[in-house]
Amino acid sequence: MSKAPQHHKGDPQTTGHNWDGIEEFDNPMPRWWLWTFYACIVWAIGYSIAYPAWPGIKSASAGLLGWSTRADVAREIEAVNEANAAINARLVAADLTQISNDPELNSYAVSAGAAVFKTWCAQCHGAGAAGAKGYPNLLDDDWLWGGDIESIHYTVTHGVRNEDDGDARYSQMPAFGRDDLLSDEEIDQVTNFVMSLSETPMDASLVAAGKVVFEDNCASCHMPDGTGDRTQGAPNLTDAIWLYGGDYDTIKETVTNARFGVMPAWGLRLNEDQIRAAALYVHQLGGGE
Repeated sequence: MSKAPQHHKGDPQTTGHNWDGIEEFDNPMPRWWLWTFYACIVWAIGYSIAYPAWPGIKSASAGLLGWSTRADVAREIEAVNEANAAINARLVAADLTQISNDPELNSYAVSAGAAVFKTWCAQCHGAGAAGAKGYPNLLDDDWLWGGDIESIHYTVTHGVRNEDDGDARYSQMPAFGRDDLLSDEEIDQVTNFVMSLSETPMDASLVAAGKVVFEDNCASCHMPDGTGDRTQGAPNLTDAIWLYGGDYDTIKETVTNARFGVMPAWGLRLNEDQIRAAALYVHQLGGGE
């Protein structure tokens, strides 16, 4: 049996719990702690009244002071736009082909274009602009629609195959297999021929027959020699640079079902100075013509 705890005159009340003869005094909280706690409650109530605090279905409570982080950011953006208004006007007014001859304007445009690219373009083309499957590499000199500064500016402005801009770049490859335009045998033949233009075909015995299929069905866009046609957005098939892949299965899939990549019309979302800056940034990455 454990000894009963001893009590002395003047001892505070206990919590009523007993652990093997040990009792715990029920001492009051320190006054300084209580007053700090109460002050925090008052502060929290005042803060939630003065500032945005309580979430709702569509928005949070605005607060009596009307403070907004979005408004702060908007003011900062407006201040930057005002500071850059003069040079942005120069950028819009300048001949695109001559901007690179103006060191100050070109340096500003490339820096601004990098920011635009990282905000709006890197999601598809990659942070370094090297692209990915289905998204063009902007560092090389292989362009579907042309890599000079004016062509890049047009593509950025109007986009590719979107339904928002009537001037978007537009081309459509037939789905030769899905729409029964070619037989499975003919697709195998033309796939091997296309592979032979830049590398080793999977079945060299089908190349000659595939050339006939190519001339009858593909040469009008890709040209008889397979070098493509930028006016139609038809890729060059002879340089081993592939947007979706150059292995047998991928090329066969492309011939069978076609591809239909879409790029937004940034002219509907960005200002002209931003579009020009982005075009100049892309142009100077190494692949611009």
